[in-house]
Amino acid sequence: MNTNKVKGIIKRELKDKLFAKSFIIMTLLIPGIIILSIGIQAWVNSYEEESASKALIVSEIPGLTKEIKEEFKQDKSIKAKDYIISYDEMSRADFEKSIKKLKPLLLDESLNGIIFIPKMALKNKELIYYSKNPKNRALKSKLGSVINNVLVAKYFSGRELNKADIAFAKKPIDFNSMKVSAEKIQEEGFGPEILSFGFTFLLYMGLMLSGTLILRSVIEEKSNRIVEVLLSSVSSGDLMVGKIIGASITSLAQMFIWLVPVIIIFSTSWFMLPVKFTFSISIWEWLYFFLNFLIGIVTFLGLFAAVGAIFDNDQDAQSGLWPVMMLIMIPFFIALSVGNNPDNSLAVWTSVLPFSSIIVMPARMTLVDVPVYQFVISIVVNLATLIVIFPIAGKIYRIGILMTGKKPTWKEVAGWVKLKS
Repeated sequence: MNTNKVKGIIKRELKDKLFAKSFIIMTLLIPGIIILSIGIQAWVNSYEEESASKALIVSEIPGLTKEIKEEFKQDKSIKAKDYIISYDEMSRADFEKSIKKLKPLLLDESLNGIIFIPKMALKNKELIYYSKNPKNRALKSKLGSVINNVLVAKYFSGRELNKADIAFAKKPIDFNSMKVSAEKIQEEGFGPEILSFGFTFLLYMGLMLSGTLILRSVIEEKSNRIVEVLLSSVSSGDLMVGKIIGASITSLAQMFIWLVPVIIIFSTSWFMLPVKFTFSISIWEWLYFFLNFLIGIVTFLGLFAAVGAIFDNDQDAQSGLWPVMMLIMIPFFIALSVGNNPDNSLAVWTSVLPFSSIIVMPARMTLVDVPVYQFVISIVVNLATLIVIFPIAGKIYRIGILMTGKKPTWKEVAGWVKLKS
């Protein structure tokens, strides 16, 4: 082995890789992206509405609502201005008659939730929660902690402690959530949350995998000069469109294959699933999901292809890819937090905004009844985004795909966009 030649090759590799500007930028940038991602996730998970939540607490235990009201005032961890609470006492039979009259207040959100406390709650801490949005964990968590304190105090009033008493004190509040819709009132299980997470994860993986594949395909064709042969028979625009349509069809087929078992299991009577794991999603929502994914995948593949055309290798491409990846990652984190309250303003706005709606809306629609106009806005906004993005990506691809050697600056890339076709 020729030691001097090996040393020369090592120096060359270190110069090209270790001391390359793209390597230095990404080495410094990746920890920043990780910290930013964690910060975004922490913020969206802790996000709460500025407007007050309105709730009605009903109990068939005499005097309990008065004690809850006093406990609520004394709890310093809860800002009274954030909650508008009404109290009532009635038997379970009277309450079940009243729920029909209260249903319109839940549907028009004059009330965000109704909590009914039966007599048995002093033994099992099981409450019934009625809401149009039963996944509002923030509301249940805050009010549940106050009710728990009152139930524990009432349970131990004048008693001597035994093992059963200690077990009761440790037991958390158990909400039996009831989803209120215009058609019916039904028990809300874990099914919608499972489907919401599934949609979020599959959309994230579908966009990332397909985008990475087309990025590498474009870079490989450019670096190996294959693209020069291809462009001798087709235009750059036709080449880009063909690649994106082919990749989009592949991604759509892949997504369909992933979801076929879910569609079969939950839309037929072949499998008897526990009530807690069932969910309701209409054929129109399934159609929206696939149309939304198709628009999203075409949009992002255009961006990935444009980035691939700018650079000659994967390492350099990473420095230009992170803004596109953040357009996928930030909505992913928001979608994961939607389960805390699918109707807060952050969830609603991101479900209709460009890029974010591609992931957030499917996650949200499994948890609450989304108004039809929001679905329409989401599709229109995403189509408008596609119409704007695609010509820009096309210009970058057309010019960048034939450029080799010197890596262009972002100022030069911006100049490509300004050029007339």
